[in-house]
Order: sequence, then C-alpha cells, then structure tokens
Amino acid sequence: MQIIFYIFKRILQAIPLLVLVSLISFFIIRLSPVDPLAELKLNPSISQETLQAEKVRMGLDKPLAIQYLLWAKGFLKGDLGVTTTGEKVAVKLMERIPNTLLLTLIVIFMTWICGLPLGILAAINWKTTLDRFLTVLTSIGMAIPSFFFAILMLIFAVKTSWFPVGGLTSYNFNEMGFFHQIWDVTRHLILPVTVLFTISLAGLQRQMRANMLDVLDSDYVKFARAKGLSETQVIFKHALRNAVNPMITLLGFEFSGLLSGAALTEYVFQYPGLGRLILEAVMKSDINLVMASLMIGATMLVIGNLIADILLILTDPRIRAKA
Repeated sequence: MQIIFYIFKRILQAIPLLVLVSLISFFIIRLSPVDPLAELKLNPSISQETLQAEKVRMGLDKPLAIQYLLWAKGFLKGDLGVTTTGEKVAVKLMERIPNTLLLTLIVIFMTWICGLPLGILAAINWKTTLDRFLTVLTSIGMAIPSFFFAILMLIFAVKTSWFPVGGLTSYNFNEMGFFHQIWDVTRHLILPVTVLFTISLAGLQRQMRANMLDVLDSDYVKFARAKGLSETQVIFKHALRNAVNPMITLLGFEFSGLLSGAALTEYVFQYPGLGRLILEAVMKSDINLVMASLMIGATMLVIGNLIADILLILTDPRIRAKA
C-alpha cells in the first residue's frame, strides 16, 4: 500500500512537469517564423479540405493561448493532427514507439548485466592489470562518437554481408515461420544494439567502478573487515547495496537518454524507431510530429525516473521509510 501511494504521489508530481514542458515546447515552436502548415501546402496529395480541417484544429486564426489549449485538448484525446505526408501523427507514433522500446530495453538490459559486474570487478582489482585494461577499453568506448561507430559498423556489414542493413524485418517477413521471424528481427537488431550497447556500457562501468571504490574506502566497510567478515560478504552484503543506489538513480535518465542517443544510430541503420522519426520530422519542419515527439520524450523521462524511484524504495529501507 505504501508503494502504491508513493507511485500515485509521484504521478501527480509529474503532471505539472509535463504541463511546463508542453508550454515551453509549444510556445518556442509557435513563436518561430515557420508556418505550421507550410510543408502540408507544398504536398500536392494533401487536399484543401485536409488543410482547412488542420487549420481549424490548430486554431491558427486564434490567439496563441487559445491555440495551446486546443492543442492540449487534442493531445489528451489522442488527436495529434497529421504529418507533412498526410498520415495521422498518432498512428505514426504507435508504429515507431514499440520498435524504440524494444531497442532501448534490450540495450539497457545488456548494459546493466555487463556494466555492473565489470565495474565491481575493476574496483576490486584496483590498479591491477585488469583494472587498467578495463579503463582503457571504457575510455575508447566513451571517446568514440555513436554516429561514427555506427558508420563503421554499417561499412563492416556491407562489406561482409553478415548482417542485414536497414529496417527491422526482411521483405518476406510475413511468409516466415514464428521462430524464423524471431531470428530475422534479432539479426536486424544486432548492429544498432551493438553500437548503443558499446557507448552505454563504457559510462555505466566507469560510474559503477567509481561508486564501488568510494564505498570500499568508507569506515563501515573497514569495520566489517575488522570484524573478520569474508571479502565476499563485505563486498556483496555491505558495499554493493550502497554502491548500486546511485546507479539506480541514473536508470531513469538512461531510459530517456537512449531516445536522443539512438536517433543518429537509427538514422544510419534506417531503423524504424522513434529517434529516427523525430530527426526526420525536425529536418522536414513537421510541427505536429515534432511537438508530439517532444512530449513522448518528456513522458519517457518521467516514466524512467518513476521506475528508478520504485527500485530505490525496494532496495533501500532508508528511502522506503521516508516515502
């Protein structure tokens, strides 16, 4: 019951944040000199009826404050307007969000499964050959831009033909059996996952190493060793629980951060995700799609932080007592 009440309270606290983000985003976009319907007017396949309906929906002949209220009303009802190609924004987002969530969740899972043990291993073996080797690897991972690394992987895939390039499925996906479909999706995910995993792993491993070194040097850990506890008990029973708390806090930012970090990677591999969609929308001045995508990104940040807060309550009794 306490956790449910805490979740409800955090959701209520997130509502003003989302309203503020929507206000700032809306007014910055609408105060720009770009005509919201400019791209639609240039598309010969868009009828005059569609243009007029979109003008009424956006309230372009009304004051800016009224326009925002009309947009907010439409957003709550799921009416996000149309893209520059005439498709409904809501339909376009629903097509891409599952793909981005799939990519993001796989990368986060792999990063944490590998990053936390490697960080602990480096801290335990501080200043040894293993620690220096891991430090060099993570330094390289943090120094390589994701866009550049993605291009290298793309060239590798084209030269070797080992992995499919572009999309999430093959052209004959619907003709495949169930297990062949899973394998086909997996092969398409290998390249973008590898790029995002490598970049994310470097930062997470370094952070975990720093946290663990700080905790291992604390007084209560020295006292636990003085009591005669084994090194395994000291590390996993006492040190790890406190070292992992800051990492859980970072989880919320990582969840939303992958949305922006994945945009260029998705663009290079032509992966049908939300990041690529946002990037293309900005380049095309697709106002409706940009505005909806900004709100999706803010919502992902709120959800990520909420998940991190719940995990902190479950892992740390001190936070649970204050919730």
